[in-house]
Amino acid sequence: MRRREYDESDVRVRPGRGSRPRTKTRPEHRDAMSAMVVSVDRGRWGCVLGGDPDRHVVAMRARELGRTPIVVGDQVDVVGDLSGKPDTLARIVRVADRRTVLRRTADDTDPFERIVVSNAEQLFIVVALADPPPRTGFVERAMVAAYAGGLRPVLCLTKHDLAADSEFASEFADLDLTIVHGGRDDPLEPIHRLLQDSLTCLLGHSGVGKSTLVNRLVPEADRAVGTVSGVGKGRHTSTQSVALPLVDGGWVIDTPGIRSFGLAHISPDDVIVAFPDLSEAIEKCPRGCTHLGPPADPECALDELPGKERRVAAIRLLLTALNSNDPWVVGNG
Repeated sequence: MRRREYDESDVRVRPGRGSRPRTKTRPEHRDAMSAMVVSVDRGRWGCVLGGDPDRHVVAMRARELGRTPIVVGDQVDVVGDLSGKPDTLARIVRVADRRTVLRRTADDTDPFERIVVSNAEQLFIVVALADPPPRTGFVERAMVAAYAGGLRPVLCLTKHDLAADSEFASEFADLDLTIVHGGRDDPLEPIHRLLQDSLTCLLGHSGVGKSTLVNRLVPEADRAVGTVSGVGKGRHTSTQSVALPLVDGGWVIDTPGIRSFGLAHISPDDVIVAFPDLSEAIEKCPRGCTHLGPPADPECALDELPGKERRVAAIRLLLTALNSNDPWVVGNG
């Protein structure tokens, strides 16, 4: 038998996997629409197009953003299906620079910062005057975080029918802190004036009446929460931050009850620079000055400001809270 001869036509070559070359060029998404993030839940973000609460979409994070954190209050650009119909999904392709940021850490030694909200103009620190009793440490720490993040703090007192507020409020008299009452029977007009056309974050621990206040400010809060959440499977939003629209304009961000408020990411200088009448003085302080005054800082320049003694003493209470190494001042709510 004659042996068969083979040539190249008999060779079978398995085709390679994928012939399209990879590129680092990313699409520009020039048709993207601006939106505000109003809810976050397990890899899905609720967004309102153009800040309009009636134009709500659910979005995922685009692959090119990697692990870029996206939080309630962020201004983002979205593409894809923007109809807002059930089971549709848009994509977040850009996150704008944040104007303000409210951050906290788990404790004062934790290097990992947690962004609570972004771009809020105000922080309403909701505190009950009784049941549970108020703690100045929580208010001071929340104020420190607000000043460092660029937010204006407002102290909102509830349950003043159970206890007088004069003694507690006097602790902050020299900080020019706005104080309002937000209890069940208090008139809402003063609060409405502060909230109008602003993005405001409400912060407090469980039992202080924050949810009661939210329900008074947004009478249809339960239905609104279900609408703006639109993600996950309807999990109760007391465990998630959510932005709710106000009838007269503006938004309130309801946050979960805070158990601890660490400030590992904040330095004393971050607090002082929030006060224009004091910020220039600390440039004369020696390196490493904590601005607490003698005996810890005998050469602190704040002690050389005439007529500012009460102001400096009040701010040093904030700095003492910052250096207390005790973030568990909020309770176990």
